[in-house]
Amino acid sequence: MQTIPIKDVNGLVDRFHRQYYYLRLSITDVCNFRCTYCLPNGYQPEPEKPQFLTLNEIQRLVKGFAHLGAEKIRLTGGEPTLRKDFIEIAQSIRDIQGIKQLALTTNGYRMEKDVAKWREAGVTSINVSVDSLDPRMFHRITGVDKFDDVMRGIHRALDVGYDKVKVNSVLMKDLNSHEFDAFLAWVKENPIQMRFIELMQTGEMDRFFEQHHLPGQLLADKLIREGWTLQSRSHLDGPAKIFSHPDYKGEIGLIMPYEKNFCNSCNRLRVSAKGQLHLCLFGESGIDLRDLLQADNQEEALKTRITEALQCKREHHFLHQGDSGIRANLASIGG
Repeated sequence: MQTIPIKDVNGLVDRFHRQYYYLRLSITDVCNFRCTYCLPNGYQPEPEKPQFLTLNEIQRLVKGFAHLGAEKIRLTGGEPTLRKDFIEIAQSIRDIQGIKQLALTTNGYRMEKDVAKWREAGVTSINVSVDSLDPRMFHRITGVDKFDDVMRGIHRALDVGYDKVKVNSVLMKDLNSHEFDAFLAWVKENPIQMRFIELMQTGEMDRFFEQHHLPGQLLADKLIREGWTLQSRSHLDGPAKIFSHPDYKGEIGLIMPYEKNFCNSCNRLRVSAKGQLHLCLFGESGIDLRDLLQADNQEEALKTRITEALQCKREHHFLHQGDSGIRANLASIGG
């Protein structure tokens, strides 16, 4: 009997025939950084203690997505490693049949100390936010004096066995855009995939966006002029365009949400820390899944709700029209 590849039986298909293999799962809204483009005033706790998804709810959620064809889970926040049960969460997802990749996006503040534990728990790849290689600018952007800690953590990750580390930097005119050559020099000798994310407009950050937005295409043009080559993407890759160069150990990635047809290759869905399914980073209100995560016998209802909701996913976002949907900031859904 012929074995049918998982990607051919994916149940996560929208009405525009896009298939979804990748779930970005926020496990907390809490963050201990105060990044200017995300939470400039820091995390503001709710009057009552927030009730984020429990370990059991996370297991049921991921099993449901895995049975529908999801193969990659990315744990996000807030800062996901602030959860005291982070290791248990990673281990439980690692053991779910069908999940091939378990990625983590972190600000890196615990990385030097804990990255070996993360790898042992099943985290297969790590994205770390580093918005500047200048410690003073890093402090200005993030609100914390942790540059040296984060950099040591990145090198520790390579020491414990990660082949490469992905480093995210939000591209901001007049703040870090002049550092592009410094980042290039860094990846020349290090297996770092340096990913520049074009600044995105959100409801609370309109003025900041107007001051600091810089089109990522300017960097793409520079890379091509200097001999970098665009690489092909797999069905589990995120939205970054990845460039490589024979003289560099590392790579450069560009995430350009304002690019024409950016949404055509969308392969990812998002669930918030309180269990709401979001079809788009810049979409409308989420679809509540939490009531179907209370017992193991609700999986079929969970899968039905997910697949039906997916038919309402829009063809594209409307960022190019200045419409960021209901998203006041990115911290509540993990970017």
